[in-house]
Amino acid sequence: MIILVDMDDTIENLTEAWINYANKRFGTAVNAADVTTWDPSEAFLSVSHEEMYALLLEDELYETVEPLEGTAHYLQKLISEGHEVFIVTNSPYQVMKVKMEKVLFRHFPFIDWRHVIITGSKPLIRGDVLIDDGVHNLLDGDYAKLLFTAPHNRSFDAKENGMVRVNCWEDVYKAIEKI
Repeated sequence: MIILVDMDDTIENLTEAWINYANKRFGTAVNAADVTTWDPSEAFLSVSHEEMYALLLEDELYETVEPLEGTAHYLQKLISEGHEVFIVTNSPYQVMKVKMEKVLFRHFPFIDWRHVIITGSKPLIRGDVLIDDGVHNLLDGDYAKLLFTAPHNRSFDAKENGMVRVNCWEDVYKAIEKI
């Protein structure tokens, strides 16, 4: 199968790292549980939307991003079983080089640039499965849809919308085995 995998908050902890980075920068005390919408800036009452999103353009942020537990193991397992795994990301072009070097290729050296797709519209990408924490990326695509649980999508009814909710990479692997 062709397995499409989102990067942020699906294979790594960008939102958690972003929140921690913002807390240090702005002297705030927001935690990941406080983020209940797609826009983490809403949890930072004393920080503007612009200030919060400007942090995404700072190289230092990406040095603090870490892989989610089990991700490397299960991605390697899927690849060794003959699946083609592509990382599909919608990130600001200004940070793509540092994000690839400091996050993707550092933590997942078995994935190379030929298996990275950068797009602003994931539903246009063809594959058999998409694993993503962004509901909007899963709604219209023509693939099996695995919704990776994150604070901002907990209240979304995945099953009612033709998706399978997964909470960790072991769940992802088991769901792919069933497809």
